[in-house]
Amino acid sequence: MDLDFIQKLIKPAETKIVMLVMDGIGGLPRESDNFTELEAANTPNLDLLAKQSVCGLQQTVLTGITPGSGPGHLGIFGYNPIKYQVGRGVLAALGINFDLKPGDVAARGNFCTIDENDCILDRRAGRISTEKNKELCELLRSIKLPNVEVFIETVKEHRLLLVLRGNGLSGSLIDTDPQEIGKKPLKPQALSSDAVHTVELVSQFLDQTHNVLADYRPANMILLRGFSEKPDWLSMQEAFGLKCAAIAAYPMYRGLAKLIGMDILETGQTIKEEFDTLEKKWNDYDFFYLHIKKTDSYGEDGNFDKKVSIIEETDREIPRLLDLNPDVIIVTGDHSTPSLMKFHSWHPVPVLLYSKYCRPDNVDQFGERRCITGGLGPRFPAEDLIPLALANAKRLEKFGA
Repeated sequence: MDLDFIQKLIKPAETKIVMLVMDGIGGLPRESDNFTELEAANTPNLDLLAKQSVCGLQQTVLTGITPGSGPGHLGIFGYNPIKYQVGRGVLAALGINFDLKPGDVAARGNFCTIDENDCILDRRAGRISTEKNKELCELLRSIKLPNVEVFIETVKEHRLLLVLRGNGLSGSLIDTDPQEIGKKPLKPQALSSDAVHTVELVSQFLDQTHNVLADYRPANMILLRGFSEKPDWLSMQEAFGLKCAAIAAYPMYRGLAKLIGMDILETGQTIKEEFDTLEKKWNDYDFFYLHIKKTDSYGEDGNFDKKVSIIEETDREIPRLLDLNPDVIIVTGDHSTPSLMKFHSWHPVPVLLYSKYCRPDNVDQFGERRCITGGLGPRFPAEDLIPLALANAKRLEKFGA
């Protein structure tokens, strides 16, 4: 999507768009009945909506590429995820309202469990509580590094934020998380020559962290991902003429929304509370992004049945969304997280787009195998979702004479 091009076609309107994102919604069939999580779920409301929509499978990056949550979301928000890249560190920082300065380097961390040989037993330390996280972050604040400020902040559960502030820093580092159990954390390495100094600092920080956490279980080490510095991009208001709001319980997704100019709405932790927030703020915005996290969490845990239960819980809230009478509804995910794989995957993601102008297809159930036959096609580019939503919301001028 060429943001400069579409800017020229934007016209004002009072129409409303809702994008419901069930994180990691795509799945793979289980052996017992050959159903994916979405196909196994009882979703009468989503199925009815699918019958009135145009459906398909969207591809958030490129064929065969497994997207992280950042690229996956940027794609469905209309930003080419290859051109617009940002690390998880910045997203985590913005998500907890940390005041990033120019030149700061941020990294998202996981508390993890390692054995006596430093091999990873659990990348998430059993998903420790946020309260335990706060206790451990306080211990890590004792770490000092030469000529830089070190900030350690709790994000949520096992997740934390590391920020380095000083001169001559660079975010061009590899992750230290190998994303596999049984392996040792990776040594920090520079991706460019200007990151050599930062690598030395991160190595010192991790050595000290190893000592500080040595006697604590299950969280006796950390893994770092997404070293990055804050970019300067067009907001969704500037690019698409939309006054946008984000309803998301998890900090990283609030950070991502904030990065592209959405207002972050205070909301509760449950799906019901997120829909409560949507109802309360309905008159204040043109575009709502409503994020459901635990479809992804249970997929990563390999818990098929729990992922199904979150899909069904979301489905029960759909009538509340329909009662608001939005002009355009998009339901999709940022990537697939099959319980079978316990990880993000490259598989295209089910998507439906509803409006009175959408030209419905023959899809009668919101699931992978039905959506593959839909009018949007089996590999619809995710970054085309926003322009299509704008068209259906009558927010785009005609192009050319």
